[in-house]
Amino acid sequence: MITMKDIVREGNPVLTEVAKEVELPPTAEEKETLEEMLQFIKNSQDDEIAKKYDLRAGVGLAAPQIGISKRMMAVHFQDFDEKIYSYGLFNPKIISHSVAETFLSSGEGCLSVDREIPGYVPRYQKITVKAIDLEGNEVKLKLRGYAAVVFQHEIDHLNGVMFYDHINKQDPFFVPENATPCDQ
Repeated sequence: MITMKDIVREGNPVLTEVAKEVELPPTAEEKETLEEMLQFIKNSQDDEIAKKYDLRAGVGLAAPQIGISKRMMAVHFQDFDEKIYSYGLFNPKIISHSVAETFLSSGEGCLSVDREIPGYVPRYQKITVKAIDLEGNEVKLKLRGYAAVVFQHEIDHLNGVMFYDHINKQDPFFVPENATPCDQ
């Protein structure tokens, strides 16, 4: 079972590397790791389990965050329309995106970052992601708003990018011309 002690924290070089593609089909070990990542996210949202194992709540986890430089990510969350997204994905890739941007007005957080970093993180408002799921199927997901933000945050980890790399250094609460908050 993955716990917070397995989560790599900022400053670790694995978080700034571009992760390697997973050779398909994935190995049994890679599949098991991805299933454990998804279970960690689910556990982190279960008050009882989270309290017992001292887990911080999260909505996504990328393999580099547990020290594995491979293109694997897990997400489990509900968007503002109460649609549930629960995926373990290999080699996720953004194949198209909108020009319009969005951001969370409360800012973003990260399991690998133990401090609050205020500021808006501009993201594409809509994205299409292609990946291979845990069952080995190719999936194509059209995402918008909060779901698009979560997926971009995790895919950034696979590219060695942290959420705060997107925050405007001069003006952390700068709103790009074509951006609207996705949570209002």
